[in-house]
Amino acid sequence: MNDGKAYTGIDCFRFAAALLVIAIHTSPLSSCSAPGDFFLTRIAARVAVPFFFMTSGFFLISRYAKDNEKLRVFLRKTAWIYGGAIILYLPLNVYNGYFSGRHFLPVLFRDLLFDGTMYHLWYLPASMLGACLAWGMVRKMGLKKAFLLAGVLYLLGLFGDSYYGIAGKFSFLEHLYAEIFEISDYTRNGIFFAPVFFILGGIAADQTARAENGFHRGGKGGRHSAEIQAAEKPEQKRLSAKYFCGFGIFFLLMCIEGMSLHRFQMQRHDSMYVFLPPCVYFLFRWLSFWRGGRRKALRTSALLLYLIHPMVIVAVRILGKITGLQRFLIENSLVHFLTVSISSVFFAVLFAGLWDQWKRGQKMQYAPGKDRSWLEIDRDNLRHNAKALKKAMPQGCEMMAVMKAEAYGHGMYEIAACLDQAGVKAFAVATIEEGIRLRRFGISGEILILGYTDPARAAELHRYDLTQTLIDYSYSRHLNGQGCDVKVHIKIDTGMHRLGFGTEDEERLLHTFNMRRLHVCGIYTHLCVADSQKEADIRFTDRQIHRFYGLLERLEQRGVKLPKIHLQSSYGLLNYPGLPCDYVRAGIALYGVLGSSYDQTRLKLDLRPVLSLKSRVVLLRRIKKGESVGYGRTFTACRDSRIAVLPAGYADGLPGNLSGGRFSVILNGQMAPVIGRICMDQLMVDVTDAGPVAVGDVATLIGQDGEKEVSAPETAGYAGSITNELLSRMGGRLPRIAAS
Repeated sequence: MNDGKAYTGIDCFRFAAALLVIAIHTSPLSSCSAPGDFFLTRIAARVAVPFFFMTSGFFLISRYAKDNEKLRVFLRKTAWIYGGAIILYLPLNVYNGYFSGRHFLPVLFRDLLFDGTMYHLWYLPASMLGACLAWGMVRKMGLKKAFLLAGVLYLLGLFGDSYYGIAGKFSFLEHLYAEIFEISDYTRNGIFFAPVFFILGGIAADQTARAENGFHRGGKGGRHSAEIQAAEKPEQKRLSAKYFCGFGIFFLLMCIEGMSLHRFQMQRHDSMYVFLPPCVYFLFRWLSFWRGGRRKALRTSALLLYLIHPMVIVAVRILGKITGLQRFLIENSLVHFLTVSISSVFFAVLFAGLWDQWKRGQKMQYAPGKDRSWLEIDRDNLRHNAKALKKAMPQGCEMMAVMKAEAYGHGMYEIAACLDQAGVKAFAVATIEEGIRLRRFGISGEILILGYTDPARAAELHRYDLTQTLIDYSYSRHLNGQGCDVKVHIKIDTGMHRLGFGTEDEERLLHTFNMRRLHVCGIYTHLCVADSQKEADIRFTDRQIHRFYGLLERLEQRGVKLPKIHLQSSYGLLNYPGLPCDYVRAGIALYGVLGSSYDQTRLKLDLRPVLSLKSRVVLLRRIKKGESVGYGRTFTACRDSRIAVLPAGYADGLPGNLSGGRFSVILNGQMAPVIGRICMDQLMVDVTDAGPVAVGDVATLIGQDGEKEVSAPETAGYAGSITNELLSRMGGRLPRIAAS
């Protein structure tokens, strides 16, 4: 059932749950219907916080955890949030006289550990305490036994909450709960309330993993992945319906339970019900089947909504008193709720956007000394290259920046954001996933998908306003039949014979232009040997150009209003700069390099490399004449030598066939040859003649250091490859930093 997509349903309900918490604290129906308000705020809305706990448990609790790192990260993040929230509400605490009581220190300790320094902040210490208890129980006794123990704790808490009327009839229980309430005002806390929901989250995660693994094991034996997916969908629908029905049943039972307890005045508080855990469990499992794109902004906004809404409540009440609208803004409970909710959502979304923007900026703020190896991205050079290329383009032509393969290894977000700020408003990607990522980065211009997208994903193309390439007539018909309006560019095959309509397919092209669901915004071709200066290749490119423009002329003669046209990639511009077009698809040249160090172009532009690859010496050792280094003993020292180990290898994008002295790095201003075989994660260089090299010194593997340079095209040539391939393989695990 795992389709590789995020849990969109869970992310969306987090936001809804935060709104339910606001309802609990504002009682929206109290001025018109007391029973209705009780049902909404004291029964239905009680699923909100347990849902938050269960979501945390789903991503945190696992019987397969090998260490405590996930728990440490969760506790650290929650503690920072809790500390920030405490500071945020200090002015309100002071105003309310929180620090003036006689027993201030014991009360403060109790509140920090259980109740929170504001009424809604109890959730944060409960999360930390509940996570620790749940984690420890699962690690010690497994999910089932841990769930039983957590259930006992929940049952104890239940009799101090909604069922306190029963406990109060027994003196020993009344005394027990009196002692508990000396420590914590509620049993709704991290000991009695939270652990069961954390463990239910772990159970849900375990069941999801086992169901997915079991299904895919059943798909072995030659079944095609499409068949597996087809067989999987009915099963998904069946399980989704099952969990939805379960949620409906237990929600109804919880409503009956809550109303009955309220009628018989059994409740000390109204946070814990017998049917609340199964109700939340079935709700969560149902929502887990809603897969789609990641909704990180919703998660952040939901948390902020939860944290800031009490401050908004105070602000709205002050505003009502100052403006004389107290009757309208405060006494009308529904208006009060809506005002608080809308204001809280506004500020939560605003702060979430600012936080997200700041976090994205931090991606480029690595300190090189903390990383084994890293990529340096020179955004000044990128802007310079974009300006130089734009200047060389025909008048009225726009740049379409090619972002595929992480922007040729440079980092899609860093490059796209920089170019967008520099005025580039059209981008090209290889896949729909890359296009969606650009949209989520905030890129608002045209995004053209150059490659194939399954027509079944037409709704996503429409939702994210992506432009799809039409690769042939059959594909166009399938995409048109999906029932979604999709923007498209038509690809024309003028001789490369990869993707596209043939230049003789006029009738099919005319039909495609008239397809109801396809909005043709562009038509283009690709010049496959535009990088070559050989006479035969120049003649071939001229024929491609002639075929393309000839087809466009014939289409115009038959009444087609031509959309935007483009046929030049980097080499198309550099070798055929005068071609009339609306876009130039700038790829490798935008990053300041050519595909090969031997390439010659008609236009000689001042293009500057954007990427450098650097590493740091982690070990120095001396070897004697006759000793060997590395796998296969392919290097044997012909003299006493000094060897430096650099933590970069072929898994970082350096081809293994650069081994054996075919490649050198810059260290201490000197060229130091790579010796032996390049390993997956490390390589060795001979620094005997490189002067006083020390552990921690920076080595330049690609880039410039002083007067020395190791260029990407030359390095690719040594490896028998091209620059595009070399760069695209980099950055899978290396951090990127802004060049200083």
